[in-house]
Amino acid sequence: MSSLTLGWIDYAIMFTYFVFVLGIGWALKRYMKSATAFLEAGRSLPAWVTGLAFISTNLGALEVMGMTGSGAKYGMLTTHFYWVGAIPAMVFLALFMMPFYYGSKARSVPEYLKLRYDEKTRGLNAILFAVMTILASGISMYALAILLENILGWNFHLSLILSAAIVLGYTYLGGLSSAIYNEVLQFFIIVIGLMPLVFLSLKDFGGWEGLKDTLAPIVENKGYAADAWTTTWKYTGKASLNPMGIEWYGIFVGLGFVLSFGYWCTNFLIVQRAMAAKSHLAARSTPLIGAIPKMFIPFLIIVPGIAALALMSRNPGFLPVNEAGQPIYDYTIIMLLKQYLPTGVLGLGITALLASFMSGMAGNVSAFNTVWTYDIYQSYIRPASGNKEDDEHHYLRVGRIATVFGILASIAAAYIASKFGNIMDFLQTIFSMINAPLFAVIFLGMFWKRTTGHAAFAGLLGGFLIALLHHGLTIPVGADTVFKGGWIGVVHQYPVEMAQNFWTAIFACASSATITIVLSLMTKQKKLSTELVGLVYQLTPRETDKDVAWHKRPLTLAIFVLVILVILSVIFW
Repeated sequence: MSSLTLGWIDYAIMFTYFVFVLGIGWALKRYMKSATAFLEAGRSLPAWVTGLAFISTNLGALEVMGMTGSGAKYGMLTTHFYWVGAIPAMVFLALFMMPFYYGSKARSVPEYLKLRYDEKTRGLNAILFAVMTILASGISMYALAILLENILGWNFHLSLILSAAIVLGYTYLGGLSSAIYNEVLQFFIIVIGLMPLVFLSLKDFGGWEGLKDTLAPIVENKGYAADAWTTTWKYTGKASLNPMGIEWYGIFVGLGFVLSFGYWCTNFLIVQRAMAAKSHLAARSTPLIGAIPKMFIPFLIIVPGIAALALMSRNPGFLPVNEAGQPIYDYTIIMLLKQYLPTGVLGLGITALLASFMSGMAGNVSAFNTVWTYDIYQSYIRPASGNKEDDEHHYLRVGRIATVFGILASIAAAYIASKFGNIMDFLQTIFSMINAPLFAVIFLGMFWKRTTGHAAFAGLLGGFLIALLHHGLTIPVGADTVFKGGWIGVVHQYPVEMAQNFWTAIFACASSATITIVLSLMTKQKKLSTELVGLVYQLTPRETDKDVAWHKRPLTLAIFVLVILVILSVIFW
């Protein structure tokens, strides 16, 4: 595939962006005098900053490269990841879970597990989370390397090293604060940079209605109803009627409950942004502020992906294909840029992609270094000495070393990501195995005081192993690598990777919850009720917000968000 032709103005835009992101890190370097400042941003950031960072952290390679490809592969059904697969969980996090995360003064989700359960449950989650963040960061690196290889004609391996070096530069200098402020900058760059792609792709086909008319014969030729790619729930009554190959209850339970609540409510990468807020109210408002732009991002990313399907019909060589002759959907956004954006605007679009990938990489690395430093190194290798000043400086050094190690490990993970045809599928595989059982354990711990530490540990480990077992015994139709499953044997084939991921998550969460409940009833609760105040819903005083103006209350904002969600779901039913 030939590289894109860029003008000097395109390179100038990209260079200016690199200067800005490194400049933010350099400007914040002088404030990084302790581990608390480097790893926790001092819990000093306003809600609008943490809210935009909350959503920008998720607006990485998964969103831009993976979701655009999924738009071509699955159509508007991909919006389930934004609407039913995100918004209810974000509202639940804000109203019910953030009071415990923030109020407990835990520095991470694994540390909350220690406070609620015990040390071994924290240790297991810390290890699983560290692996997940490295793999997710590697996905972003892989996506960025593909971008640079195909746009600039650079060597893939050189591109990996360059992207790693830039992210390492500003996260090493400015820590979590640098990552968060860069995420806010990156959010606006992504929106501005990709907006022209939406208008130009729709204009090419005569608007949304024209695109639907163009797609109708293409979709019917695939064996689906004419509007299967432009609706969300209409054809989910049977798996064979929709391109995602799953029924409505699989979407509702697997994605809308298990995967979404597991990701948005327990993933420290996301929760860390809210925990950096300056107050209890700001922390609770953070997910709700992020939910508003989250609902409209599909129009920025998925709609151009759907247009790509029409372009593939017009030009069969629009997307490159793999050895099996199947389109490589990861290239969708790159080919759209090549198709529609002229010099100057192209530079802005490419910079938007660079911003999204770096956002994903930096977010994962900043979460990794916090968990490594506090939940692994401090807990099992070198406990605090008791001298607060010496400890802060020591753990600051450890956090910076962990940042370097996380980047190097992410490079290795990038090569694993290259074995998948769609990075979105790869990410959801990881989330289904790690976040789904974790959600069951945290949910039971927060809302059932009888849950015990031994039961939680067994449930977390058991759910993860059941997920591995299910993945090892199933495989998507046409899979060409063991990374997609079937490495034990094949007892069932799913129509597509996403259906396999949904059911992996369902089995993982259900088995984790069952194990935790049964063993909790069989084991003794070692923690006194007084030790669980601030950690369990039944034992914690409720937030009243009586001194907060009604329009600033999290409940008011939550209702506003849910009303918009219902309206969008009805329009695109």
